[in-house]
Amino acid sequence: QVRLVESGGGLVQAGGSLRLSCAASGRTFSRNAMGWFRQAPGKERETVAAISLSGQSTYYADSVKGRFTISRDNTKNTVYLQMNSLKPEDTAVYYCAADRHETLPPPPRSVYEYDYWGEGTQVTVSS
Repeated sequence: QVRLVESGGGLVQAGGSLRLSCAASGRTFSRNAMGWFRQAPGKERETVAAISLSGQSTYYADSVKGRFTISRDNTKNTVYLQMNSLKPEDTAVYYCAADRHETLPPPPRSVYEYDYWGEGTQVTVSS
């Protein structure tokens, strides 16, 4: 099994930055694709970014492309989401997730392709 714990959320003004971290534990972490997702009240959970098991391939939603960067450090079993130029529209609970399958790149883009989920961290961007 895999356990994921997010951290780094908080309150920031528009134009500011935050860096989210996701600490993972469990077997075969280095062979799992991982992703960041977000969900605002009344909206469906959406994919923000995803990264392949080696970090070789990434995916970004159009709404965050050029502003957010996903990365991973497998020696630390940690995935990061650097968020710059934040907008009020980015306000949501952010979740990290891992794919239990040992798949080849590119990483899955769909919410439904991921099996293990953290409990989320709140990101609030004020205008």
